[in-house]
Amino acid sequence: MSTLAVERIKLTSTRSPWWCTVLALGATAGIAALFAGLAPDDIELDVAATQMGLQFGMMIMMVMAALAVTTEYRFGTIRTTFLAVPSRPQALLAKTAVVGLVAGVVGLAAAFLSWGVAVLLRPSVDLGLHTAADWRTVAGSGLTYLFAAVLAVGLGILVRQSAAAVAILLVWPLLLEQLVMLIPNVGLDIQHWLPFTAADRFVSMTEAVPQIPYGPWGAFAYFAAVSVAVLVVGIVVAQRRDA
Repeated sequence: MSTLAVERIKLTSTRSPWWCTVLALGATAGIAALFAGLAPDDIELDVAATQMGLQFGMMIMMVMAALAVTTEYRFGTIRTTFLAVPSRPQALLAKTAVVGLVAGVVGLAAAFLSWGVAVLLRPSVDLGLHTAADWRTVAGSGLTYLFAAVLAVGLGILVRQSAAAVAILLVWPLLLEQLVMLIPNVGLDIQHWLPFTAADRFVSMTEAVPQIPYGPWGAFAYFAAVSVAVLVVGIVVAQRRDA
């Protein structure tokens, strides 16, 4: 518990996590407000449409999660952490738990804030959470943010460099996973098994699609497994090399 308390203090005593939280909430709610307020009446507005900005918020929280690790390597404070907690896995898992919990709470708040803003701006549209899919679309964002942060921490441990980690975290989901589908014949099949595509389908999939080899919860399980695998590899590598 003391290790968790230390990691909480380290995270909340710097400005970047607070700024990332504000930006994530502002970006998601702002995009929802723009879409709900400016969308013409002939465009159908549903619960999923209120969550259009969640990917941008998730990117911001992933950057925060990666910086929580890479800044320690940059300034050498990770050595002090490992001296205070001789078990490197314990220290890194504590950091992951704190960062992941914060990201999950922010994701949940961002999703409900975006939905609430859309409800206020378009009271004439039925945006009630009537089905399990509607609840998964909104409440499920907390889970995707949490495991996205886990993946980002693992990547930060592996890369160590802030600029490189941030670049990978932005280019990977926003560009690389979209370009894969352009590969002739096999592009779409490969894209099904890319982690951020699976995360997006967890919150957006409303019904079983024959071409997709998993359902919504299968997509979430796959994304969580990939995130944990990246973290495990990062911890193994951290144990074998100098801080």
